[in-house]
Amino acid sequence: MATKRKEPEPGKVQPEQVPAKIPRVPGPLTDDKYRAATAYVSLTTHPGLTGVTPIPIKWGARDPAERGPVLASSSNPGVRNAIGAYGGSYSVYRALAVASGSLDPSYVPDYTHTHPPAEIPPSPSWFEEDKIVTLDPFGHIAQTVFAAHREKGYDVRPTIAVTKAHMDIAEITNMVKDGSLKPDGTVLLPTGQINVTKAAVEPVWYLPGLAKRFNTDEHTLRRHLFQQTNGMYPELLTRSDLKVFLPPIGGLTVYVFGNPDDLRNPEKTLAVRVHDECNGSDVFGSDICTCRPYLVHGIEVCLRTAAEGGVGLIVYFRKEGRALGEVTKYLVYNRRKRQEGGDRAEMYFNCTACVAGVEDSRFQSTMPDALHWLGITKIHRLVSMSDMKYNAITSSGIEVVQRIPIPKDRIPEDAHVEIDAKVFAGYHGGSEYEVHEEDLKASKGRIYKEHMEGKEVEPGGGDKRGSNASGKAGGDLGGGRCLAPTSPWPPAIAAASSPAARRRRGRAAAVC
Repeated sequence: MATKRKEPEPGKVQPEQVPAKIPRVPGPLTDDKYRAATAYVSLTTHPGLTGVTPIPIKWGARDPAERGPVLASSSNPGVRNAIGAYGGSYSVYRALAVASGSLDPSYVPDYTHTHPPAEIPPSPSWFEEDKIVTLDPFGHIAQTVFAAHREKGYDVRPTIAVTKAHMDIAEITNMVKDGSLKPDGTVLLPTGQINVTKAAVEPVWYLPGLAKRFNTDEHTLRRHLFQQTNGMYPELLTRSDLKVFLPPIGGLTVYVFGNPDDLRNPEKTLAVRVHDECNGSDVFGSDICTCRPYLVHGIEVCLRTAAEGGVGLIVYFRKEGRALGEVTKYLVYNRRKRQEGGDRAEMYFNCTACVAGVEDSRFQSTMPDALHWLGITKIHRLVSMSDMKYNAITSSGIEVVQRIPIPKDRIPEDAHVEIDAKVFAGYHGGSEYEVHEEDLKASKGRIYKEHMEGKEVEPGGGDKRGSNASGKAGGDLGGGRCLAPTSPWPPAIAAASSPAARRRRGRAAAVC
């Protein structure tokens, strides 16, 4: 009697679908053979060399066996199919741990009991090659879907982790205490604690799709990534067969308030805030911007929506200082406060352009990838005034019903310069916010104490200590004239902004 063929388990790679078992790099650290095996350092690799046989990966494939795992481990150098390393920027700390003798470099993680406590199943957007290009949709289930690879020696690691948590936020607790926010007993507890499901996501870039997103070609993208990282990743140029890159940048975290299954249900009311990191405000309460107040308001809207039977979502991106970095952001703060006439809304964006050469490097066109990973097709309440975020979301195919601005009474005293500049440039403020040119010119923030004490300041904003050899204003205290690049935005990004914002970004020069 013929044996009935066992049907493969859906959504999971079977052992017979995995290439032959491969040997791991020998260990442990004290083994002389291991040291000998790792003594030779290859600065780069090339396709077709002996021992270079990367596991195929077909981005957007529905079958995990056809799609293939993302392999970016030093344990399997010959079969690696991605440029970069697991952990992104944290791979540097791994190197320090190995160098100090704290970590055996041949160690392979044990992922027992690490699977997600909440299910995020495949959505149609997972299987559109260009819909998700900055994260691996299978990243949170890699240790289970590709378990057969791991059993045969392939060091497959997750790039997304899902867990559950309780959160305590002082402003929310105070709202519960004063009765302005009613606990539902499930998401928001009577103590003011919040039950959430959260996921940490590391960036995984599919280079052909990312190049298309930015209206450029893959070779140009690879060349600039190589050059602007000072040659950190030669394989960007030598391995055109490797289409996946794990960049050394921060990722994102999603916080779900309610049932994660409801994110995919367009009939369920969904509130969303997409928030870009601001350590100074989000954590330490700096009042020069609206970041923490708007983040807290977003959480409040999420909680109220969940209490009504809907679901809320915060997507928190590690894009400090508009992805220009915290050092650049603080330099801009100094320039704003010391410029001639003080901190003025009409010069808000110009000061960033003078210091960084560009006003914003967040490029929101990649932001909706996280929403598509979660299966979102409709947002009922978008807690954001940003025209760039709104246009990026809607142009990616997600419907937005309502946009919710930050309440005026939540704006810190010194943050009116920021909000006035943004609304004038195209941010959506609804009927609550209308900023005309005369309002923009009248909007000013605090200045540094050194100026309040009457220090002599030369025209252009630089004091005498900051003057250059010719005596002209400028130097490291700001001032002078700087030329901002003409239209620094890729066409796809520029087209996704408002007419007012496009006019602002298209100026030829910025004067601070």
